[in-house]
Amino acid sequence: MKRVIARGPTARRRFLAGAAGLSVLPLLPLRGSAAGTTGEKLVEARLVAAPARVQLVPSEYPATEAWTYNGALPGPVLRARQGDRLRVHVENALAEQTTVHWHGIRLPNAMDGVPFITQRPIEPGASFTYEFPLPDAGTFFYHPHQRSYEQVGRGLAGALIVEERTPPEVDRDVLWVLGDYRLNADASIRGGFGNFMDFSHAGRIGNSVTLNGRVQTERFRVRAGERIRLRLVNAAAARVFALEFRGHSPWVVALDGHPVEPHRPANGAVVLGPAMRADLILDMTASPGSHHAVHDGFYPRQAYVFMELQYSDEPPLRSTQAEPPRLPPNPLSEPDLAAAERHRVLFTGGMMGDMRGIQRGMAWAVNGIANGCGDNGAPFEPMLVLRKGRSCVLELANETAWHHPIHFHGHAFRVLTRNGRPTRHREWLDTVMLEPRERAEIAFVADNPGDWMFHCHVLEHQSSGMMSCIRVG
Repeated sequence: MKRVIARGPTARRRFLAGAAGLSVLPLLPLRGSAAGTTGEKLVEARLVAAPARVQLVPSEYPATEAWTYNGALPGPVLRARQGDRLRVHVENALAEQTTVHWHGIRLPNAMDGVPFITQRPIEPGASFTYEFPLPDAGTFFYHPHQRSYEQVGRGLAGALIVEERTPPEVDRDVLWVLGDYRLNADASIRGGFGNFMDFSHAGRIGNSVTLNGRVQTERFRVRAGERIRLRLVNAAAARVFALEFRGHSPWVVALDGHPVEPHRPANGAVVLGPAMRADLILDMTASPGSHHAVHDGFYPRQAYVFMELQYSDEPPLRSTQAEPPRLPPNPLSEPDLAAAERHRVLFTGGMMGDMRGIQRGMAWAVNGIANGCGDNGAPFEPMLVLRKGRSCVLELANETAWHHPIHFHGHAFRVLTRNGRPTRHREWLDTVMLEPRERAEIAFVADNPGDWMFHCHVLEHQSSGMMSCIRVG
């Protein structure tokens, strides 16, 4: 059997990613109809979670047994329009329980897909129907919240795109779902999920980086003068990406689905922790026939070429492009900072950190309490109880030696400060990355009732203690 040679960024020089095939992610057949009396459109879809063999690596190597939605990796792209209502029938053909969480969507609590908190897990052979409105336009995604460190690690994730009522004018709208897998030499997914080494360090970082479910072998073909909306979704369980588009200066126009003042990425790199998204406007300003690297250097000792942009020999579509306009805002409630409740949230534990008092099998704590991911139905009390409609400011303090993308379900929040310094864009996010020993202040209006998960989206960290709950009522 042939050996898989694309097993790590330093060994992946031949897999300079990107291809015309990037635009052919499987589109889920959707059925739309009028719903209710408000004029919203009902969009229906069906997802089946099941094992399937997929060609994760180049075709001269074996296919990989993965866990998929509708046999595709990543799962089919669901598309709807802002103001629509989405109904998704989920069938579980796995040999274990599962759920689907709709990451970043502000939806009713009962539809959030968190086992034993918002629903009973979907048993093998059973089904569940999720239905909720789509108040916000943007780039979102879906994944399990049941044993997610393994279910996502074996492939279960997909993109959900909610289009603006009036989208920006671009030549192409392109989706890149970023992921990674820990593969054996025969292209099978390596076992050992849930080990304490991954729990207590950086999580299960894979040795094979994928783009739209494939270790890429071809370049991404572009034309001089074209403008591309590039939607980036980090669907990895633990890997952080820092993409630098060499020879180009992309505009960041949305983060976690929410519009932001168009700006160039800080230090030239688009940094995405697990579950984070970014919408870019990428203008093809180089010469016909040229090619340029997209470099991922988040882990400096394992820096590699993630992608190459290959320009066609065609003449430019246009000579210059104006700065992109700001996308229309989503209908988010602005927090009243003067009247806001203020709380401190302390994240501790992990290797090279203080793990005293953390119970056996756990590695992390939130405000001194280690909660698991809820997979076994063990109850736990909410970290905070907030009155509906109340503004809240949380100071998040990462007292560990590791990065933590902190995700809040059912809400979006403004990032006010980092290490005491005001942020430039006061961006709306649902997942904020905390660097080691970093502090950040976030603000939101608790306007969505229910028990909402608040956790690190390095999925091994979530499952080993870095998870809590905020009750809004």
